Order: sequence, then C-alpha cells, then structure tokens
Amino acid sequence: MQLCGAGHIYCRMELGTNIFERVRGAVGIDPDGGRTLVVAAMSGGVDSTVVAGLLKAAGYGVAGITLQLYDHGEAMQRKGACCAGQDIHDARKAAAALDIPHYVLDFESRFKDAVIEEFADAYVRGETPSPCVTCNQTVKFADLLSRAKALGAACLATGHYIRSVARADGSRDLRTPEDMGRDQSYFLFQTTQAQADYLRFPLGSFTKDETRDMARAMGLSIADKPDSQDICFVPNGNYVSVIERLRPEAGEPGDIVHEDGRVLGRHDGIIHFTIGQRRGIGIAAAEPLYVTGLDPKQARVIVGPREALARRIIRLRDVNWLGSGEPGTGNVFVKIRSTRPAVPAQLTVNGANSAQVVLQDADFGISPGQACVFYEASGQDARVLGGGYIAGTSR
Repeated sequence: MQLCGAGHIYCRMELGTNIFERVRGAVGIDPDGGRTLVVAAMSGGVDSTVVAGLLKAAGYGVAGITLQLYDHGEAMQRKGACCAGQDIHDARKAAAALDIPHYVLDFESRFKDAVIEEFADAYVRGETPSPCVTCNQTVKFADLLSRAKALGAACLATGHYIRSVARADGSRDLRTPEDMGRDQSYFLFQTTQAQADYLRFPLGSFTKDETRDMARAMGLSIADKPDSQDICFVPNGNYVSVIERLRPEAGEPGDIVHEDGRVLGRHDGIIHFTIGQRRGIGIAAAEPLYVTGLDPKQARVIVGPREALARRIIRLRDVNWLGSGEPGTGNVFVKIRSTRPAVPAQLTVNGANSAQVVLQDADFGISPGQACVFYEASGQDARVLGGGYIAGTSR
C-alpha cells in the first residue's frame, strides 16, 4: 500500500509500480519533491479526478480548478453532466480527499457568450455545431489555461484521452491515445501550438478500464460515476428547446423540397433537422428519404434518397495547423465524426485559414459546422496535424 496524498487517501497500487513513471513521462517535468505545481482541470468526473490523484501520487504539487459553466435548473443536477451542480460538489469532495487546494471559477457569462450563443446561431445558419470543440477553444484551453499560468503552474493537466509528446526542440505534438475507443483528439483540433506546449494529458497511455480501476484503488467515490453522454447545457438532449428559447425567430416554417424540385410538405423550422436525418421528417413517401440539405435563407429543408447524401469534396474554414510549418497538398487521414476512424483523403491548402479535402471514398451525411480533423496516420499514436470546420461539400 502506497501513501497517496498527505494521510487522507491511500492508493493500493496493484496495477503496477510503473504507473507513476508513466505519469511523470506524460508530464515531462521533474516533480522536484512536490515543488513543481501542476493545475488539474477537475470537472467532477472520474477521468479528471484520477488525473489529479495520479499527479499528487507521482510527487507533484497539485491544485484543482473547476469551472462553473452553466446553471439551468434541472440540468444542474443531471447525472453525467459536467461543470454544474452535483459535479462541482463531486470535484470539491474529491479535492478534499486528495488533500489538494481547489478553486471554483464562475465562467457562466463567458461560456454563454462563447459557446451557447454560438451553438444557437449555428443551428439558425443550418449547421450542426461542435460545442465541445468551441468550449475547449475559447474557455478551457484559453481562459482556464491563463488562470493556471497566473498560479505559477508548470503546466495544465486534463482528463482527455490524447497524448502529448515532446519534440526535439521542446515543443509538443498531440497524438492519438492508447485507448482508441476513448480518443478525444477530434475535439482538440483547434488547440494552438502554444497551448499544446503547456497542456498535459496523463491518461493518454491508459485505458478507460484502467482509469476506473485506479479510481477504485484510490478509494474515490466517483469511481463508477457514469460518463457524460449529452451536450452539458442541453437537458435530456433536447437541443431544439434551447435554440427556441435563445432564438424565438428560428422556428420559421417553410417547405420540404425534394432534390428534383417537388414540394413535398411543410416544416416548423430548419432547427428541427440535420443533414443525414431520416426519421421525423414528417412526410410520407414511397421510398426512404433523408435530409440532404438545409437552406436557411429560403427556410427550405431538402430531401432525397440516400445516394443523394454522398459527398467526396469538403470545403473547410477556420483551419488550424499544429506542428512545424503548415501542411500543403498531400495525402492525409481525416476524421469527420468523432466516433469513426480516420480515413484516407487528399488535402489542399487554399489560403491561410481555408482548405479542401477530397475523400478517397464518398461519405454520407456530412454536415456544415462539424469538424474535419487531419492526421498523419490512422489508429494509435497518430500525430494530429490540425483541422477546420466544414463550410460546405460537393459530390
């Protein structure tokens, strides 16, 4: 049994004595007898809590920071949500058990302006947004990172499943993790190089099962806490209610139009539809119909057979590059959905912040507003090259 903390918690490290070495390797900075301060971003979930515990056990000085991002009545208490209500309580409780200082920062206004408002605007534009990417870009890896630096921390550690690997020049690459079933690199493509150099991800070389085992070994009460499944500020997954509250005008009715130009029916607002949707369109047809396009200017929902969804060419905006130099025309692997493997594609840079991707094989249901992330390879330990937001597609 190895002491983990200052007498408040014990870690029975049956998992192996190399755990602390792996954590120190992920941080890449000498603990210096606890004098090296690392800030741990603590959401109240099992991943970030284990990170804080591992850092403390590995000999670092640790401070936990939790961001209070929203307070929407019942949403505060939903199990599996992050950064509100019960989760803040769980983070406080865990920090006390680990005997580390803990701070709660009220970022509700910032989160609403940067993430929630943009989420609503994207749906009004006929896009399918990526709020977790926006949150990382504007709040967690910008505002929180600056707070960590203000505390004098050597780095900021999070519970994301991704690896940070040092280059020869001291800067750092982002790479896919050991547990590809938990890969979160897709959500971090907007990370700047300066942020990547300061961030650390101690769970990148662990599996989710190992993380839960370590939480149990630490005696943490959140060891079996469910993972968040929904967007944190959307109660019960009902995103339409959030948009209608923020943008009452978004429910403008319009026509449902077939790809061949026929008007098939009416709808109550394009915010009820996403590209690739099949169920709930509200029309009867002899063949299965899918949403193939959204036209917010004319309030039209365009539908057609599944083959009409096929796209190979993707135009990207707000492209962010990671690493030395910027990729030009060449072969890469891309992810256009977080849960799917990276697939072969041809990348062409069109300007400072725009690019075009041509997929080797057509994909179905690609939606503007989502992310397209570039990798050197597919699978474990693949370097993240950057990515952009999908602005449009072609067949």
